[in-house]
Amino acid sequence: MTRTLRVLCEGLIDYAGLFPPATLSMDAACENYARYVRSDDRWMLGRFICLASRLPEFTEAASVLLPGTHATSGYREHIDDVAPWRLSVVIDGPLDDALDLLDAFNDHHANEDNGLATIDAIELRAPSAAFIDESLERIPEGLAPFFEIEPSSDVRGPIAALAGESAFAKIRCGGVEPAMIPPIEQVARFIDACAHGEVGFKATAGLHHPLRAEHPLTYEEDPPRAVMHGFLNVFLASAFRRQSSAFDLEHVEQILGETDASAIVIEDERVRWSGHELEVAAIARARESFSLAFGSCSFDEPREDLRTLGLIGD
Repeated sequence: MTRTLRVLCEGLIDYAGLFPPATLSMDAACENYARYVRSDDRWMLGRFICLASRLPEFTEAASVLLPGTHATSGYREHIDDVAPWRLSVVIDGPLDDALDLLDAFNDHHANEDNGLATIDAIELRAPSAAFIDESLERIPEGLAPFFEIEPSSDVRGPIAALAGESAFAKIRCGGVEPAMIPPIEQVARFIDACAHGEVGFKATAGLHHPLRAEHPLTYEEDPPRAVMHGFLNVFLASAFRRQSSAFDLEHVEQILGETDASAIVIEDERVRWSGHELEVAAIARARESFSLAFGSCSFDEPREDLRTLGLIGD
């Protein structure tokens, strides 16, 4: 594995196994995450994604899996091989009610007897710039909010409302039906607007695979199929755009549309694509403050595809 790929993909994948198309039970999703945080590929893993309304269910299912001190078969076992789990919570009800739930959760899981976990991010839909302004007044410091912006809308207003704030944008890149996948032009405009406003973002949905290609959209028999965005396309496009305004909207669209794996040359200190070069330091800067993560209901598919492409080892 090249140093460049390591920097590009470190902490990149927020695990959203509870959400479609996987739609796992809470027990199964927590067991998967517990396995991932102890795997050799844990360097790629980000936060566990959970609905606010399901936090009590998470506590019940994950308490014996979380790091900390647990009662096991009549004796105390200290589990200290992993850090406290980090969660990002999707707000699915009134914001104030959810914030109360988050406070109670963090207090409970600050005690290692209950298993160590912390919520340090929330995600909520932003129907308007005014909604963002109002919400930011109520969200406490230390909690990173990601506001989901509809890519088919004029994204400039909501993103401008985030500029200069300790807050971030979010874009949905797919779904379980072809119509839920935004076209390249909309994704490119979102990335470009975030770059203009110096607003960091995360992506979600439809980025299970590294490169743009046709894939099934669900795990059912005879599933719908469509061309899906690739996470390498999205995060390399973002890093190129973050590095230089000369990498303009047209270039962003072109790399988002790239389907040829051989056209993206990932070396130890740089990435080369279509005459453009991106040094590893520029990728690190983009990942630190601009293109932050993507949510995926599968942690296995991204890794398996990277191995198929020969970008990471077995």
